[in-house]
Amino acid sequence: MPATPSALRVLLIDDGAHRVPLIRDELTRLGYVVVGVLDSATLIHDCVVQLAPDVVIVDSESPTRDTLEHLATLSAHNPRPVVVFAEDDDESPLRLALKAGVSAYVVAGLQLQRLAPVLNVAIARFEQDKLLRAQLEDAQSQLSARKTIERAKGVLMEQAGLSEDAAHKHLRKLAMDRGLKLADMAERIIDARDLLRPAG
Repeated sequence: MPATPSALRVLLIDDGAHRVPLIRDELTRLGYVVVGVLDSATLIHDCVVQLAPDVVIVDSESPTRDTLEHLATLSAHNPRPVVVFAEDDDESPLRLALKAGVSAYVVAGLQLQRLAPVLNVAIARFEQDKLLRAQLEDAQSQLSARKTIERAKGVLMEQAGLSEDAAHKHLRKLAMDRGLKLADMAERIIDARDLLRPAG
């Protein structure tokens, strides 16, 4: 993610607070590139795909459920750092915003001189969250692979009468001979067993 203002592309969404012109002027003065201004979050996903902003700013009195749903969809399919400036200090939209993937939620705090620091914090948090998600996905993938390998070893032990150690060695040799990862070879063995299993 770019770190300097001149490299950052920003998409602005006016969600009812009507301060976007002030934000746009300040961003431009600081050297950011404002790639678009939307009157609502309805088209946010399409605009993110087309305009490729580095960060999204939502200016709102209080984010509506529709707005938060659109932000959640964005977070799921095309994640970007999102900053919400809101006037309402109700905790409910704040909690929903964080669940929707908002990186920074600033209540009654639109001070133009703090705009750049807020964006920097939002981007840093987004990158940290992305790293944590990647680590979690990697851990889940490794756990799934280990379970698949154990199942395949069980198939070999049952059908070939091998010990657990011998089954593991045989599985590893099969994978090496075919240039496959151990987990991929294990999946093939499980699939083959399932195909040969009598129906009913």
